[in-house]
Amino acid sequence: MTLPASLTAWVLTDGKAGDELQALSVAEALGLDPEIRRVRPRPPFSWFMPFGPIDPRERPGAHNSPLAPPFPDIAIASGRRAVPYLRYVKHASGGRTYTVFLKDPRTGPGAADFIWAPSYDRIRGSNVLTTLTPPHRISPERLREARAAPDMRLAPLPHPRVAVLVGGDSRHHRFTDADVARLADQLGALAQSGAGLMMTASRRTPEALRRRMIALAVDHGGFFWNGDGTNPYLSMLALADYVVVTADSFNMIGEAAATGVPVLVFEPQGGHPKLDAYIGVLKSEGIVHGFGGQLEGNPYKPLNSTFDIASAIAQGVASHRRALGLAAAPDGPERL
Repeated sequence: MTLPASLTAWVLTDGKAGDELQALSVAEALGLDPEIRRVRPRPPFSWFMPFGPIDPRERPGAHNSPLAPPFPDIAIASGRRAVPYLRYVKHASGGRTYTVFLKDPRTGPGAADFIWAPSYDRIRGSNVLTTLTPPHRISPERLREARAAPDMRLAPLPHPRVAVLVGGDSRHHRFTDADVARLADQLGALAQSGAGLMMTASRRTPEALRRRMIALAVDHGGFFWNGDGTNPYLSMLALADYVVVTADSFNMIGEAAATGVPVLVFEPQGGHPKLDAYIGVLKSEGIVHGFGGQLEGNPYKPLNSTFDIASAIAQGVASHRRALGLAAAPDGPERL
């Protein structure tokens, strides 16, 4: 379901890339063109978030306030620092703004009109939708388009083609020297077997691992994206027969699961109970397998929760506007 493009929307976060990407993904699935509003609360107010008030230095009327009106028809927020700001928008708009929060706000289901949370979070309520995978921009249509017009840097690679999505150190994972060597050696074994490697790294990727991936591309005719030219991420997923992904990112694993090809997860040192539960359920569904240098697994029905989330929000927006006696859209009938 999409909403009328004439409805106004904000994406409200503290600028964290993962939070902002999820919110933008939902807005895009709803057919909206949102304004990006980034909050920057400072101590002592930031210490008490998601509880407590917003930083008064960011209230409407303040210089460069992220909450400068007019308030939107829909506000989509994510990240604990955004919770008080979303509450403020709801109150300041007189209840007119339909508020959406992605992930557990930690303040209960009353934090927003609609809440999406991953199924491994505890939050539940009549206004809460839980799904296994998070929202993202990897839609079936985009994958089809990328397959129909493949990136010419990737099209010549031999089958099986393996998309390799590498993250790096995070709050819960640490790539030790042993992890770097293990992953590089396992990828080398795939390359030596004739697989076409399509590799990309992140800003968090250890430099030693990045160098090993570049060497693999050079020695075996694979591809490593060094930041030059168009980002091939979507094409890598679209052309992959398998996806190898590191276990430090919920989003990357969820995007990989949208392809319908086997997902092989490399787990560095560390971990987190929620991430372990997430990977465990995907393994039980036959979508995810552990990566040990070999290709395994079978195709499956692509797993994509984005449009279920967007559909639930669209229905909520329509009901909200009817309850307020508002037209479905400022300048036309609703298109749900």
